[in-house]
Amino acid sequence: MSAIPLSLASRRLAGVLLLSLVGVEFGGRFMTTVVQGEVELTEFQQSFFRAGHAHAGVLLVLSLVCLLYADVAGVRGALGWVTRLGVPVAAIFMPSGFFFSAMGEGATKANGLIVLLYLGGLSLAAGVVSLGIGLLRPADRLATTGS
Repeated sequence: MSAIPLSLASRRLAGVLLLSLVGVEFGGRFMTTVVQGEVELTEFQQSFFRAGHAHAGVLLVLSLVCLLYADVAGVRGALGWVTRLGVPVAAIFMPSGFFFSAMGEGATKANGLIVLLYLGGLSLAAGVVSLGIGLLRPADRLATTGS
């Protein structure tokens, strides 16, 4: 099995994504205090914070996987940038939507910052659709990348 050659853009973005996982770890520590009852939150806030933390971790890992596939597919140009940045941007917006829309003492419903969740969903869709398109291109176009 041969190694997957990473483009410089994917390699740098992967480094940033891996370092940002430390932030998700700190979020996990906060979630531990919530579960242990050290922080008083409404059930709504607990569920939104839990969802935000889960989305952050899962989307960061998915971002790393998408970078590999983008390079394997040889996706370049504007489509390449959408492919490489769509999921990482979603990893910022979606958790932010969960966290920020549930902030405030005693909050029981989402505030206007819930729009970040929907923007993240659009970014996620753009990233995975562009990657899917890149992977489904005819095989002869992939021959130029050595695959």
